[in-house]
Parts: sequence; structure tokens; C-alpha cells
Amino acid sequence: MQLDTRAQTLLKALVERYIADGQPVGSRALSKISGLDLSPATIRNIMADLEELGYVASPHTSAGRVPTPRGYRIFVDTLLTVQPLDERAVESRLQAQAQPPQKLIANAAQMLSSLSQFAGVVMTPRHESAFQQIEFLRLGEKRILLVIVAPGGDVQNRLLLTDVDYSPAQLQQSANFINQHYSGLSFEQVRGRLQQEVAQLRDDMGRLMQAAVEAGSAAMAESSEEVVIAGERNLLSVNELSSNMSSLRAMFDLFEQKTGLMQLLDVSSKASGVQIYIGGESTLVPLDEMSVVTAPYMQNGRIVGTLGVIGPTRMAYERVIPIVDITSRLLSNALSQN
Repeated sequence: MQLDTRAQTLLKALVERYIADGQPVGSRALSKISGLDLSPATIRNIMADLEELGYVASPHTSAGRVPTPRGYRIFVDTLLTVQPLDERAVESRLQAQAQPPQKLIANAAQMLSSLSQFAGVVMTPRHESAFQQIEFLRLGEKRILLVIVAPGGDVQNRLLLTDVDYSPAQLQQSANFINQHYSGLSFEQVRGRLQQEVAQLRDDMGRLMQAAVEAGSAAMAESSEEVVIAGERNLLSVNELSSNMSSLRAMFDLFEQKTGLMQLLDVSSKASGVQIYIGGESTLVPLDEMSVVTAPYMQNGRIVGTLGVIGPTRMAYERVIPIVDITSRLLSNALSQN
């Protein structure tokens, strides 16, 4: 239903006041802060209409009213005035300067948390497990250390226990073959090609390479943290989220299991621009008192992940929205420069 101008002004004033101090807002307060020249009786009538429409609710303990998820939705969609954020003031926190992607993502999560004072979250880019080069180091009889260097410079090690005792020369020959033919590919891509292309090598050398591919694929999968979260403890100071044990349990289950969080961020990556998910309205958000503000980020013009802020429904959306928007653009630029 389309609200008239007076109802919109009163709803906006109520939501802003409630976000500011967390207390139900009465008609007397609204008459002072709304700027409308209306009698208290007229304001009460309009608020009664808003309550009937489901935009506000009256707690049992107070004569004042609080916004509902539906009220927050119309507020953020049509009534919100976003505060500009100086991009230069935060740009220095997320400089590309030869940082690996994992470091940039961790910095972005930390920046979202510190600027919003809530929890910052970044879904990591969905890349295949590509490698730049590998090395084999002989540790002893039938014991080999596989060293995997990723394109971003990260190094993973895996111990291989083999049926054959390979000489250093054989290990060097195998590593050279893999690096020469497959560098820059994922281990999944190498797996299929290796079966045909190592036929000219001895069987035991082929087995070594196959073992390296399997171990490398597992190592890269284990090292790729799907979601990076910073500032979860900030939410403990938010009364709406920490006031009862069931809310606390649901909130930290979200962070620990990450399945629901991944689903939410995955949905967000398919949308353009900033998205706002309000608890009690979206089944993707586990708590009625929680909201999630997200935006996708890109690398070289392609969306590769999503980032956002997790906080209470009573958050200052006019501040959080530009924080999320600017961080997504800064992270996109930093990753594209790498």
C-alpha cells in the first residue's frame, strides 16, 4: 500500500529515532522530531494505521512503537538517505601493493568490521585450484615432500608415501615435466590430461605424478577458506542479539557452520549492487533481530565473490550501505591490479 507523505515522514522519524536509542517511540516524541504540524491525536491515528498495515508494532511494556521487518524494508527501500563516505579515507586500508589475494580479502573483512562496528564477512573467490609450480623433495626412503606454489605466492606442503624409492634425479625430472606442461592449470584439469600424456614415461614415474595431483588437489581444497569473518565479538555488545541464549546460539551457529552464510552470500553474488536482508523477512537470515548488508565484488570485470556486514536490524543503514558499497569497489580494484 502506498503511504501518504505524512505517514512516510512519521515512519522515517520513528525508525531513525529507534535506531538511534533502541527505545519504543511515542506520539509525543514523534510530534517533536517529525517536523510536522500535527496534533497528538492525528499522530496517534496515523500510527494506528501504520500498525494495522504491519509497519510498526507496540511492545507490551510500552505505549511507544517500534519498527517491524516490513517497516525496516520500506525504510531502506524508499525513505533512507544514505550518508556519503569519503572513499579516500578508507582506500589506504586496502592497498594492492603486492599483497596476495588472501591478505586482501582478510583486510576487507577487517575493514568492514572496524568501520561498521559489527561483523564483516567476505566470501572468497571461487577459483579452481591452480598452481604455478611444484617441487619434489626427497625426505628419505619412499618419503617425498610435495611443495605446491600457487599463483598468488601461497605455498602448501604435502607428504607423499610411495611404493618406489625415487632418486633426486627422478624427482626433478617429474617436477620439470609437470611444471613445463601444466603450470597455471588446476589439479582437476591436470588429472584428466595426465593419464594420456605420461604414457611415454615409466609406470612408476606416472604413479608419482598421479599421487602428486591427488595430494595437490586435496591441499588446495583444504587451504581455500570459503568465508572469512572478522569482528564476530562486536555482536556480543548488541543487546538485541545477545539478550538470550537461543539468539546467541543461532548467531554463532551461523558463523561456525557457515552453510547458511554461504547460501546467503551465494544468492547475493547473483544480484547487482548492495542488497539488504532483514531478519524476520528473509528465510536466509536465521534471526529476526539480524540484518545482512551485502554487495558482490569483481576481479577483472567478473563477479567472483560477495562481501558484507552482519549486524542487528537496528543498524544505521545509511552508514553501513556506503561502507559495503565502497569496500566492494576497493576490493575489486585491488584484486584486478594483482
